[in-house]
Amino acid sequence: MRLSLADCFDPTGERFGIPTYPWKLAPDGYATRRQLRARGLRPGGQGVAAQLLRPRRRREPLTAYLYRTDQAKPVRPMTPAKRAALAKALAARRTCPRCQHDRGYTIPTSLGLCVPCTDSSSIPAT
Repeated sequence: MRLSLADCFDPTGERFGIPTYPWKLAPDGYATRRQLRARGLRPGGQGVAAQLLRPRRRREPLTAYLYRTDQAKPVRPMTPAKRAALAKALAARRTCPRCQHDRGYTIPTSLGLCVPCTDSSSIPAT
């Protein structure tokens, strides 16, 4: 479906089923998930209230879903158990499966090993 910028303005929701606005022209009181998170909020179970559309030349338009900020709830605080689980998961991503060293960076999934182990395994044995 090829849309122009004018086609993306549907505040009543007749064409798309929910109020639709052009990219970057949302009215006050609406925010995306990322914008809510930056304010310390979450959608809190509410449904999508509106959407933004950005037309593109050869593909379908980009869509961003909007939520009402007055119905958003505060983000749940991180519990000590969640914090410990997250630290353990991140440590596992930094640990090389071959040499078992915490390398201080996330091991690339394309390599599967830390860089020193990858370099040493790429040298042919003589």
